[in-house]
Amino acid sequence: MKENPGEFPFTRGLYPGMYQDKLWSMRQYAGFTSAEESNKRYKYLLEQGVTGLSVAFDLPTQIGYNSDHSMAAGEVGKVGVPITSIQDMDILFDGIELDNVSTSMTINATAPILFALYLVAAENQGVSAEKLKGTVQNDILKEYIARGTYIYPPKPSMRLVTDLLEYCTTHAPHWNPISISGYHIREAGSTAVQELAFTLANGISYVAAAIAKGLDPNRFASRISFFFNAHNDLLIEVAKFRAARRMWAKIMKEQFNVTNEKAMFCRFHVQTGGSTLTAQQIDNNVVRTTIQALSAVLGGAQSLHTNSRDEALSLPTDESSRLAIRTQQIIAYESGLVDYPDPLGGSYAIETLTDSIEAEANTIINEVQNKGGAIAAIESGWTQNEIARSASEYQASIDKKDKIIVGVNEFKTDGNDDYNTLSIDEKAVALQLKRLQEFKSSRNNELVGKKLKILHKTAAGSSNLIPAIIECVRSRCTLGEISDQFRDVFGEYQSNF
Repeated sequence: MKENPGEFPFTRGLYPGMYQDKLWSMRQYAGFTSAEESNKRYKYLLEQGVTGLSVAFDLPTQIGYNSDHSMAAGEVGKVGVPITSIQDMDILFDGIELDNVSTSMTINATAPILFALYLVAAENQGVSAEKLKGTVQNDILKEYIARGTYIYPPKPSMRLVTDLLEYCTTHAPHWNPISISGYHIREAGSTAVQELAFTLANGISYVAAAIAKGLDPNRFASRISFFFNAHNDLLIEVAKFRAARRMWAKIMKEQFNVTNEKAMFCRFHVQTGGSTLTAQQIDNNVVRTTIQALSAVLGGAQSLHTNSRDEALSLPTDESSRLAIRTQQIIAYESGLVDYPDPLGGSYAIETLTDSIEAEANTIINEVQNKGGAIAAIESGWTQNEIARSASEYQASIDKKDKIIVGVNEFKTDGNDDYNTLSIDEKAVALQLKRLQEFKSSRNNELVGKKLKILHKTAAGSSNLIPAIIECVRSRCTLGEISDQFRDVFGEYQSNF
């Protein structure tokens, strides 16, 4: 190949030396029933060698309800940590220096609020916004497509996204204010090509919206990041990652006339495929995760999370989490792969697959554009239907045994394996509710009401919402109270699909 790593369009990697110069960020996604328990897990993971934290939030936090709301009943702390106030966020990162750690937060509809909570928690540690490193997902379009934790209609949701982009470009230069996510599109049943195409189509919409707001892509686009899935077909996944870099660089240069090379970078995090993990013979999941992690490294990822073997059954135990991070460390320090940027570059199979994935993904992106862009394609249900069709075809291939899943439709064992799994601590839920009640009663509620009125007025206007959100957090407003101001102004989105 004539193209070298670090050269446009960056097929072979963003940097000439790649992992010879700097390893990928090693993350483990975690969030438990309470801020205290989650804090303990983060400290444990840091002791085990993770180089970045990744926060999982519970469903009420994701869709803008306090833990004591009637809609939150039965869901507090089930799929992640409940965060309703600055007090929760302070506890979550107690003893963890926020100027020395990179934190990724998987949050979308309430992303600006969680960013504000993180920023104020950092202020409480004496750390300024300029020193914060990390990512907030803030990708609302894929919520309408695949995940469902949206609150507001697309137009005001896009305003929140671009407001955060604008704010971080000026105030938090080392923070990634959006991580455009194909991960959940793939988990919903898309193919690898659809994952890539729909993700980049969403990216085009975000960049266009930010430019329409008056932002310069040569500045803000250098802080855009991506989040992809890795499944078991190793060569296809490697080719997908290579194609992603090449396609995004061309889109930024040719479609948006970007001249800053860093603003053309497709910097991405990879998480191994949760939907590929099986509840049967869970030790097999270690092998699956290793193959998937290898594809991320061979494909040049900047950040990686390896799923734990027991995640098809429960939140991961300490032992399973340790084995998952050891998987990354063995690849990094024992495999020798880090000595060679794009080690599969030039392979006939890889180059052919990279070209074909790029061509097929571009065909889908053109279809999206012909339908009026990503938002129009989502609102018509076309994107969701395309993914549903692929998911149905994949399941049919498993049912007919055209596709073999070891331990599921072939090579099965009799009986159930006995594994230790993690369970939800209902006492922690009660503690969360009690703490929230005390928090509300001990604050200056007159000040809270005043700041919420200012936020409501700002939302009804056109000014950037982030400063008003931060002021609300500083004044001890809760996540649910802030979200409700937006509900009142923007309304709630009801999907017809």
